[in-house]
Order: sequence, then structure tokens, then C-alpha cells
Amino acid sequence: MSASGGTKAIIAALVANLSIAVAKFVAAFFTGSSSMLAEGIHSVADSGNQLLLLIGGKRAQRGRTKEHPFGYGRERYFYAFVVAVVLFTIGAVFSIYEGFHKLSSDEGLESPVWAFAVLIFAIIAEAFSFRTAIKESNAVRGSQSWVAFVRRAKSPELPVILLEDLGALLGLIFALFGVTMAVVTGNPVWDAIGTLMIGVLLAVIAIILAIETKSLLLGEGAAPEMERQILAALEGSEEVERVIHMRTLHLGPEELLVAAKIAVAHNDSAAEVARGIDEAEQRVREAVPIARVIYLEPDLDRTPTTTSG
Repeated sequence: MSASGGTKAIIAALVANLSIAVAKFVAAFFTGSSSMLAEGIHSVADSGNQLLLLIGGKRAQRGRTKEHPFGYGRERYFYAFVVAVVLFTIGAVFSIYEGFHKLSSDEGLESPVWAFAVLIFAIIAEAFSFRTAIKESNAVRGSQSWVAFVRRAKSPELPVILLEDLGALLGLIFALFGVTMAVVTGNPVWDAIGTLMIGVLLAVIAIILAIETKSLLLGEGAAPEMERQILAALEGSEEVERVIHMRTLHLGPEELLVAAKIAVAHNDSAAEVARGIDEAEQRVREAVPIARVIYLEPDLDRTPTTTSG
């Protein structure tokens, strides 16, 4: 994922959520709708999440230090994980609490036209934000399905924004359902049901985000296709007979560590081995530009040979 594409999607979502949050709180004040209040808190949580993603992207750009010799690229994973925690604790827990509280209340909705007007405005704004996230994601996901893109993306920002925007749109639909049923039936319980549906939705999205960002935090290797490119580049070097074994690790979305033990010829001199390693590193960087940290250990090929006859 390009950093500019992720930033563009984050800013679009931030602008949409800030404007929507204000409108939702105004509607909640005039209508007394718990669904609208829950959606207002949802938008505030989303806005905070976008700020966290921007902070993570900025901090990840810091250079290497003695304490962090591989840099700070994985800060983007940390802040994406914090987003999942915030979405669950603030968005989901509050909405579920407010929904159960509203179930025991007999207060009906007042001035429902406020709720309908704000929900329509919010759906349009969220659709614009979601469209931006889809457009930026399509530029990098290739032929992957959307599920595969969310699960395999090494850059966390676009998957996070995609799921947040999807959750926001579904949440608005749930709120519209709750408010509409409460107005049609005159029963405020429907508003509470809509609030509970929003809370459960946010909890599910938060859990999905937590699982995926946890995997990135723990450390993921290169995608299979990228590993095949690295192997081909190494074994295509004249001084490398074969790759004995190899490990890869993402130090950040755009920085990959490659460590490999390579077999060299028995009669190669130290100078020839050193030259071969330099050439192999150059080939890897040309094939996979994000392979910025490469460690190659030369060894002799001790694979047993078989003789016929």
C-alpha cells in the first residue's frame, strides 16, 4: 500500500466522521434516541481512530536508533491494534450498555424528523468515505478477494478504514431501522434494539481488527509470491549454488528483513564468496525493493549425493 493512498483514505474518513458526529449528537439531543447517541459515540471513536492511524504513520517514519536498530516501522501495527481496542471499549461497550439501559426506559422519540435527516446525511457522507477507501484499496489489492486483502495486507491502514467505514454504514442502517420502527410502532424498544445491534456490530469488527493486527505485531513473513521472487533472485546469482534455508520478516509495511543461508562452491575464495554475496543482495533488492535489510550466510552444500551403478 502506498503511504499516500492510506493517508488519503484516513483523512477522508476523519472529515466525514467529525461532521457526522456533530450531526448525530444534535439529533440525539432533540430526539432522545439511544441509537443516535450510540452512533454519535461511534463516530467520535472512529475519528479518534483515524487520528491514531495518522500518528502511527508519522512516528513510523523515525530513523533507526541504538535501542531500535531496525527502526520504528512496526509502530503502524501497534496503533492499528490500539484502534481495535478503542473501537471495542468505547464504541461497542457503550452502545451495548446504552441499548440495555434503553430497554428499561419508556421514553419515546421526540422530533424524529431530526433523526431521519441526520441519518440520511450521515449515510451519504459515509458512502463517500467508503468509496474513497475502496478506490485506494483497489489500487493495491490486485486480484485478491476483499477478505484475502484484509487478512493478508501488510499495511494496516486501508483494511482498518475499510472495516470502520463498512461498520459505520451498517451501523447507520441499524440506527435507521431502530428509529423507523420506533416511530411506526410507537414502541421505544425498537430504538434500543437498534442500539444493541450497533454494539454487537462494533464488537465483531473490533475483534476482527484485533486478530489481524495482532498477527502483524507478532511478525509476519513476506507473502508467498514475494518469497518466490527472493529465492529466484538469490539462486540466479552465479556464486550461489542454492538457498539452504531462508527466513523473512516485515519490519514495517514497506521494509522487509531477509536472512538466508546460501550454498557456495567448495573451491571459491573468500573474495569470490564476498563478491557473490554482494551480487545476490543486489539482485534481491532489484526484484523486491522493500527487501532493505539482507543478511546472507555462506555455507557449503552438504546435501548427500547418490551414485548410480
